Amino acid sequence: MRIAFKEWAVVADALGRGEQIVILRKGGIAEGRGGFRPEHERFWLFQTLFHQQRESVLPAAQKRFDEIAPHFPPADSLRLEFFCEVVEARRLESLAAAEQLRGQHIWRDEVAAERFDWGRDASLYAMAVRVSRLPQSVELPMLASYGGCKSWVELETAPDFSTAQPVLDEIAFRAKLEQFHAALNTTAADAH
Repeated sequence: MRIAFKEWAVVADALGRGEQIVILRKGGIAEGRGGFRPEHERFWLFQTLFHQQRESVLPAAQKRFDEIAPHFPPADSLRLEFFCEVVEARRLESLAAAEQLRGQHIWRDEVAAERFDWGRDASLYAMAVRVSRLPQSVELPMLASYGGCKSWVELETAPDFSTAQPVLDEIAFRAKLEQFHAALNTTAADAH
């Protein structure tokens, strides 16, 4: 698997600790007129400080950011430790729908509202993902081609994810997925 998804390090940490299964995304400048699309069903979490905004997350996540910041890899290195599988992706076409996910992610309300309204169309994607962790992280060199304001990156090498284990057991994951469905008034049968 060579596809990686750029995400704030503090959000990747919350996903990797099983605190959330939801990824919210509007899309980067490099994604052009169409904006973000959930193009890939499986991907590595590419932890980044690009556009990292400590103030954009809830106070508990700000505290966690302060704890993990001293351990971020140097700028010339990329650390991979989390592998994701998309269970469901939803395009949220109302701010009210995005607000229903409050408590299932670490973004502050104002950030969700700003992202929702940014760009040509008022929308936001919510992806429910099953996260697995490698027993030992993989360090790769940071390449210039990985830079820029984009969500998806194709890695030069394909690290082995066969030893990755889910961060949440099946019962805990299903409970969080049910919260996701309940917030968006959907069922697994409605998923697309």
